[in-house]
Amino acid sequence: MARVVKVFRTLRNHWKKSTLAVCVLSYGGYWLYGKHCESVVRREACQIAREFGRQQVAPHEGLKKATVILNPAASNGKANSLFEKNAAPILHLAGVEITVVKTDYEGQAKKLLELMELTDMLIVAGGDGTLQEVVTGLLRRPDQETFSNTPIGFIPLGSNNSLSPSLHFLSDDKVKNITSATLSILKGETVPLDVLQIKGEKEQPVFALVGLRWGAFRDVAARISKYWYLGPLKANAAHWLHTLKEWPLVRDVSILYLAPTPRPPDLPSQKPARPNLLRRIVCRLKNYWNPPVKEPPKVEEPEKWEEQQLSTLELYIQTHNKNPVERRINDSLLICAEPNNFTVGEFIAAGSKKQKDPTVFSENHMELEASACRMKLPEGASGFYSIDNEEYEAMPVEISLLPRKLRFFISTERREQLRTQPQRREQQPED
Repeated sequence: MARVVKVFRTLRNHWKKSTLAVCVLSYGGYWLYGKHCESVVRREACQIAREFGRQQVAPHEGLKKATVILNPAASNGKANSLFEKNAAPILHLAGVEITVVKTDYEGQAKKLLELMELTDMLIVAGGDGTLQEVVTGLLRRPDQETFSNTPIGFIPLGSNNSLSPSLHFLSDDKVKNITSATLSILKGETVPLDVLQIKGEKEQPVFALVGLRWGAFRDVAARISKYWYLGPLKANAAHWLHTLKEWPLVRDVSILYLAPTPRPPDLPSQKPARPNLLRRIVCRLKNYWNPPVKEPPKVEEPEKWEEQQLSTLELYIQTHNKNPVERRINDSLLICAEPNNFTVGEFIAAGSKKQKDPTVFSENHMELEASACRMKLPEGASGFYSIDNEEYEAMPVEISLLPRKLRFFISTERREQLRTQPQRREQQPED
């Protein structure tokens, strides 16, 4: 008992050192527990991958080949370590023959995709910037019609991974996000995604999977990281300071757009069985004695472009890839514009919400569906676009929708969850 009293007396007399020791030990224990949880997640994922690797391969089939485009600079230079620890072992255990191609500078992924040979699957390991470069390089190829049939896997290693919520369950555990995304590639279930083709007056087209963002909220979002020292108040502070420099923040733009087009029916996943010989002979005889009447060629109607003058704080032209499994009657892109009558308080509150999800809009926002649109900026307009979180100089552009252009791997659980979400109402195309 005397020894216990002596220990407590020592702790009381040296309370500063005792407090520091408790803090250090608590942090160390929390860190070790986190490492243990990460190790458990990796072990479980590797056990699942091993089952894929034990599956027998037919003699005429070879190992699946995958080309990985890895951006080592993602996640502040930690992407290479994250991939080697959490994704590469899973792919190796599953028997996938991978070729890792690391990018050295910004824009290199576009050039690599323009020269890359055909592969069984393409895996993008990085963030929004890497994915946007890969998609742009892929769709600029002369043989893009063939190459775009290659399934694509996305392993989220970047600071911004806007497409991940559409494909996988996300959590605060980065290791779990990486392993679940890698396992979804092995399971092989895919979903078609729309692509936006954004073309300026002179430059080659750029392609996007999420959308194009332009306006005051985008400008503030690009500067929030400069106020890191304000902690959780940095978003509100950045929006408030921006209003001191410039107010009102209204942007004028002219939008020309085409009405959405009806979506063609989905093709059957399996090719129908060939009819027997007798049935084929009967069909040929019918066509011989009663040949089908040729329909006269349809006269193409001129495109009906409609114009809309907008005065807005932010314009967002986006795809429907937020819920790629949603059944839609139209193939369309979505044009969303915020109203121009925000107060300073409303601007700060809305900006904080958009920091978490840029697709959140106020109740009074304007929304249009279109198959293509053209943005005409007023003379002297300056600023920048965010195209899939990558910065581009603002200029007049034409945006076209490429419906269901690329196929991405998706987890089965995430697909089922997205199917249960409420369906959004669509605009009916005018006759």
